[in-house]
Amino acid sequence: MIQKPTPQGKHSKLQGKLVTAINQIVEDRKIALAFPELRCTFGGRLIVPDVSVFAWDRIPVDDNGEFTNVFPICPDWTIEILSPDQSPTKVTSKLVIFCIV
Repeated sequence: MIQKPTPQGKHSKLQGKLVTAINQIVEDRKIALAFPELRCTFGGRLIVPDVSVFAWDRIPVDDNGEFTNVFPICPDWTIEILSPDQSPTKVTSKLVIFCIV
């Protein structure tokens, strides 16, 4: 398990802008949905990307058709915002390893 650095101001602002921009394009048409800092558990693994994007028909729902709190699947698209002290290679390899299950 690798702990992510705590997001700071610039990181949080960019993350919010990305989630908003993606959702403005895809949410109303029910194409996909972007989530910030969503924990995804699957195949005995856990990832918490800065932004997780799921195709609309893959978003887990409960018996009432509402999104569940638990997402037991790998996102269709993950976005990581690197801090200056993070290694791009390390972050990328972590996501590739986790999502190829």
